[in-house]
Amino acid sequence: MELHLRPMVVSDAEPFASWAVDPVFRAHAGWAERSSIDESVAWWRALIARPDPQLIRLTAVSGDDVVGYVDLHGEGEETRELGFVTGPSGRWGQGWGALAASAGLVYGFETLGLRRIWAEAVEANTASVRILQRLGRRNAGPGDEETFLGTPSNYARFDVSREDWAERREQEA
Repeated sequence: MELHLRPMVVSDAEPFASWAVDPVFRAHAGWAERSSIDESVAWWRALIARPDPQLIRLTAVSGDDVVGYVDLHGEGEETRELGFVTGPSGRWGQGWGALAASAGLVYGFETLGLRRIWAEAVEANTASVRILQRLGRRNAGPGDEETFLGTPSNYARFDVSREDWAERREQEA
């Protein structure tokens, strides 16, 4: 199973929009329901054409298949927030989330030269929390309250330094 990151292109709008009609995906990701797939495609095309200047969003691809995206958000030159999404929900549990998050760390540390990357996941979203824990991220304590699938919870915050990340990669090699 291989995954690589590339810049988003307009044609990525269709697969991303298709995830918006997956009610399980939408509930977990917190995405708003759109009135039609066409509305969702238009929304994604606009987002891709005019990205947030503080956001680097990369498409996660396996072969020719779009399997997710990775965000590195923030205006700092040394620290950014990592986010990752894989879809549709039928792909979950196959390792794509871990691969996408790991690729995001590689991009952040090796391409952007970041010194620290942080992320957060709702504690009730145990799959996302496990991914962040497996990546060797240090738990930075509880975050804000959030409801996940009707369950009151809090965000679990994690961070990792470039030095800790490099040391862990060396140990795993």
